[in-house]
Amino acid sequence: MKRFKNNVIRAGLGALYFTGAHHALRPIFAGVGTIFVLHHVRPPRDDGFQPNHHLEVTPDFLRATLGYLRASRTDIVSLDEAHRRLAEQDFSRRFACLTLDDGYRDNRDFALPLFREFEAPFTVYVTSDFAQGIGRLWWVALERLIAKTERIELSIDGVEERIDTAGDAAKQAAFERLHRWVRAMSGDDEVAREVSALCARYGIDDLAISRELCMPWDELRAFAEDPLVTIGAHGITHSNLAKQSEVIAKHEITYSRKCIEAALQRPTEHLAYPYGDKAAAGAREFALAQKAGFKTAVTTRPGMVFAENAGHLTALPRLSLNGNYQDERLLPVLTSGAATAMWNGFRRIDAA
Repeated sequence: MKRFKNNVIRAGLGALYFTGAHHALRPIFAGVGTIFVLHHVRPPRDDGFQPNHHLEVTPDFLRATLGYLRASRTDIVSLDEAHRRLAEQDFSRRFACLTLDDGYRDNRDFALPLFREFEAPFTVYVTSDFAQGIGRLWWVALERLIAKTERIELSIDGVEERIDTAGDAAKQAAFERLHRWVRAMSGDDEVAREVSALCARYGIDDLAISRELCMPWDELRAFAEDPLVTIGAHGITHSNLAKQSEVIAKHEITYSRKCIEAALQRPTEHLAYPYGDKAAAGAREFALAQKAGFKTAVTTRPGMVFAENAGHLTALPRLSLNGNYQDERLLPVLTSGAATAMWNGFRRIDAA
């Protein structure tokens, strides 16, 4: 199903490119700016089974994106500057913000040199438990578990299941099944209990993954010294906030900020909701972020930034630089706003 969806999206982007329709639609739907969302930036892997491939782009593609933005006379700005432009309605030039979620070490090793090359500011949203080395990147744990097995046995909703994981196609189907299972769970305790038990059964240390992939506090302190870097908050546990009580959701938002400020000794004024889609962040979370005093908070709802977003600064859309669509030809299509306009039913604002 996911592969079919990706093929449909790729075909739609290709159609916009080959027909040139994005040129005509750009003045209407490009808005005043774009906030891009990335996760990993690292060299490509040859593995046939890469269910989280959409969460990573290559350094070459990031360089192409930055080069395209510069060539198109788009200002690459910090979130503070984007906030100022929205607040003051200063749209004399289009802007772009580059944001990266979770706090991966490859953001420093592979992305930072490129941002320096283009003198481009960017934001990394840090999940405090990942920096502490106690967080669970369950989607990576599932990928590693499925990659090493040919069959998985587990109980889902009280029903014993045997899931075939022999061969890349079966592994992809198994990952999609287990990903839906985890995303449907009610809270962090259940995720930790079920995923950790499954991982332990098949010899995967899920707690070690955050220490392997994410920058700890001492590395983040050095990283944050670079003048191009802004550090934002991304929750304590990477929890689906919409599934939590208001008390817990508020704690996730506010305490993650306190953790980062205490560790890095610098203000943290920007937030990214974990997962960030409609199932994970809505009106309640937007209000909580506003009450907590964040200048901006971003979702993963696809869209361009319009002048009207100034009235919804804690519900900002982002445009994914998706690892499944790393084609330089598509950059003008993506930044035209044509694809996201169609996705959003031609609504400019989606902040409900």
